[in-house]
Amino acid sequence: MRYINLGNTGLKVSRLCLGCMTYGATGDGVASTDHAWTLDEDASRPFFRAALEAGINFFDTANGYSAGTSEEYVGRALKAMARRDEVVIATKAYIPWRNAPNAGGLSRKALFQAVDDSLRRLGTDYIDLYQIHRWDDDTPIEETMEALHDIVKAGKARYIGASSMWAWQFAKAQHVAQSHGWTRFVSMQPEVNLLYREEEREMIPLCIDQGVGVIPWSPLARGKLTRPWEAATTRSQTDQFAQHLFGKTEEQDRQVVDAVLALARNRGVAPAQVALAWLLAKPGITAPIIGASRAEHLNDAIAALDLVLDDAEIKALEAPYVPHVVVGLAFSGAFRGRLTSPSAVEKGGN
Repeated sequence: MRYINLGNTGLKVSRLCLGCMTYGATGDGVASTDHAWTLDEDASRPFFRAALEAGINFFDTANGYSAGTSEEYVGRALKAMARRDEVVIATKAYIPWRNAPNAGGLSRKALFQAVDDSLRRLGTDYIDLYQIHRWDDDTPIEETMEALHDIVKAGKARYIGASSMWAWQFAKAQHVAQSHGWTRFVSMQPEVNLLYREEEREMIPLCIDQGVGVIPWSPLARGKLTRPWEAATTRSQTDQFAQHLFGKTEEQDRQVVDAVLALARNRGVAPAQVALAWLLAKPGITAPIIGASRAEHLNDAIAALDLVLDDAEIKALEAPYVPHVVVGLAFSGAFRGRLTSPSAVEKGGN
């Protein structure tokens, strides 16, 4: 395993991060991002052990995954299998945990409640990387950044990060923090993969310029880059958010997938290795967040670390791409009504 500093910090993270949305009990369907394809605790534990044995020290979850049970699984597995000072635990806040006012979002009240709840579920005294899951239009960014700063100063989090938002929003948040002497974000978690490269326009160059680590979610486009376009899985048939992310440029996306499959055949490797090798070679990328529900998922991700693509291969993979509508931000809109109203029931996640 290779390790890299997270942005301009001294924190060492593995070049792969195990995403833990896959692990959790089925939620209540109201205040969680629960999915038919999640694994229960017994089925999840072998993946934590395999990741640790491979040298992965970076684990990402969120307070809203499977009604918080993902955090519980992460906490119990790492407590049993690893030394706390050797692993990096990342979690996120924003998703409402109940359909009630203040039970979600990025207000001071909500963040203080969310971080304490996450610490309890994770069974730890501190979170290494505490991230805002999305931008909150209903809360002044000054309130959010000061609250996050106070959480760090209270010792409840070591670093803070953010996830999908507009580049101007991220720049504004960083400026607000710097101008007040508050803690700044050290990482950004955007969607980046061969089917969705819109973050290459502004967000990734901003992160490179500012020394911010980039830890992409959905590096395999919810599995679409790992199989023929027509192939179906339990996840592809039930993942409503994936249908939102991909579907508006189907013909062009199919051509990208075909290019991945062709190169994989020529190289004699799995398509997932090709897609991840492409991402790992891109400027500014720190550690893709990989999901694993089968052993080969983790094995292919680890093998991708040693797969080097030449310029011609990269050009062939990128050639079919066409601009996409920015869709990852819609995740926040799906939840905004739930922060104040019990009637909204849309779900999404990363």
